[in-house]
Amino acid sequence: MASGPAGRAAEEPPSPEPPAEQKPPPLPPAQEEFSFLPLVHDIIKCMDKDSQDVHQVLNELKNKFQEMRKLISSMPGIGVSPEQQQQQLQNLREQVRTKNELLQKYKSLCMFEIPKE
Repeated sequence: MASGPAGRAAEEPPSPEPPAEQKPPPLPPAQEEFSFLPLVHDIIKCMDKDSQDVHQVLNELKNKFQEMRKLISSMPGIGVSPEQQQQQLQNLREQVRTKNELLQKYKSLCMFEIPKE
């Protein structure tokens, strides 16, 4: 008979919001957002028509370039030098080689029964 405050506390649902460090990363933008070709096409059409909208479309293109620069600068690993990347790649390849060797050793011990298909 939990009719007091302790009984109500046990019935409260947990908060639906996860802690800040567990939030998933934002989804990448759709591929169309990376294309500059439609804006360039619009600029060419405006220039052919001697339209006054060319400045507006040029500003849209400029803004698109600025957005892409921000996106690129926020990418993980963008500050890693090519030499550091090569070193990381070499380390990872060495780990894979070592793990493959260990796997072969374990398989040769015949401690595991591997079903044959």
